[in-house]
Amino acid sequence: MAFPLAVCLKNLTKRLGPGVITGAADDDPSGIATYSQAGAQAGFGLLWTVVLTWPMMVAVQSVSGRIGRVTGRGLAANMLDVFPRPVVLALVALLFVANTINIGADLSAMGAAVRLVAGGSQHLYTVLFALAALLGTVFVPYHSYVNVLKWLTFSLLAYVGIVFTVHIDWGAVLAGAFVPKFDGSGDTITLIVAIFGTTISPYLFFWQSSQEVEEEEADPKAAPLLEKPQQAPRELERIGWETVVGRRPPTSSPSSSC
Repeated sequence: MAFPLAVCLKNLTKRLGPGVITGAADDDPSGIATYSQAGAQAGFGLLWTVVLTWPMMVAVQSVSGRIGRVTGRGLAANMLDVFPRPVVLALVALLFVANTINIGADLSAMGAAVRLVAGGSQHLYTVLFALAALLGTVFVPYHSYVNVLKWLTFSLLAYVGIVFTVHIDWGAVLAGAFVPKFDGSGDTITLIVAIFGTTISPYLFFWQSSQEVEEEEADPKAAPLLEKPQQAPRELERIGWETVVGRRPPTSSPSSSC
């Protein structure tokens, strides 16, 4: 039994990719800081935002992945077919600015985290992280880099471990998730906007669609689904369950046939 299970897991990990990596990327340092601040200020009172945003994230990211896989082009290229070029350029420019600020915040937070653990200069650690990410993106072959990112997503299982190490009032969790509370204060509104902003981020949609294109171009047997529609059932099914896996742990095996 062990051998078939090992083969199944190997095949499953090969199929994991854009959806899982994109979902894990949303748990970036700036996002964790936002969620921690919301929990510290509101306790379980804003947990209902998870119930509200999760299906929205899955739906939009799944659509983005499908667009990339069907057309063989990213979101920006497809938007040019629908919107005037100046509009698309303006949207991409806004995305560039938002991404730059977000990456800066993430790198700074990573540097601060290492300083807390090892001491030293936060700015030095931040620069080293930036150089490592830049050099890896430019010089490491695509599939090698993606494999590293894929395995790094398992670090998020630490969240699961925390559940078993701290006391949790599950009654309060259920109440916070399914009985929305909204006091209308400025602080609460700011927290809700921050949660939505850091959770449903535009760069995730561009990322997933573009990675689907990269995966298709790297596979000599694959092609845009517009050219090879016979691949559609398998690929669209993969994108669907993989995006769900990327947004939360699966409750059952996403591929019973391995």
